[in-house]
Amino acid sequence: MAKNTICLWYDKDAEAAALFYAETFPDSAVGAIRRAPGDYPSGKAGDVLVVEFTVAGIACIGLNGGPAFRHTEAFSFQIATDDQQETDRYWNAIVGNGGQESDCGWCKDRWGISWQITPRVLTDALALGGGEAQRAFAAMMSMKKIDVAAITAARLG
Repeated sequence: MAKNTICLWYDKDAEAAALFYAETFPDSAVGAIRRAPGDYPSGKAGDVLVVEFTVAGIACIGLNGGPAFRHTEAFSFQIATDDQQETDRYWNAIVGNGGQESDCGWCKDRWGISWQITPRVLTDALALGGGEAQRAFAAMMSMKKIDVAAITAARLG
């Protein structure tokens, strides 16, 4: 296990979420699955309690802790994409698997985890500053899934 690991609280579906992430994102995998040694408030002995996994190289633990806590946009994974095809693939996998769209390249998976599917053409434009950044930012503000061609056109003016 990594020294620093992100712990994500799930109601009861940490294993299903980890499997989905491993199938969807490169450099992702499911590791150890630990079962509860005894009954606990939202489960019983033998239930999956903790799942170790990686998402795009980031070490995570999924904890099946019950319904007490919900995810918010205060935490999100940001996935940098190289083109529209990659952007579409991740966006469609998340939204098409029971997730929901949000604004400016954000979406949520069916477990409530927020994702920013962010083409590098956008982050590159924002890093430049000036008019190019302003135009790219203005274009992004009107989008749900980021449109690479529209961002590229906005950058050019």
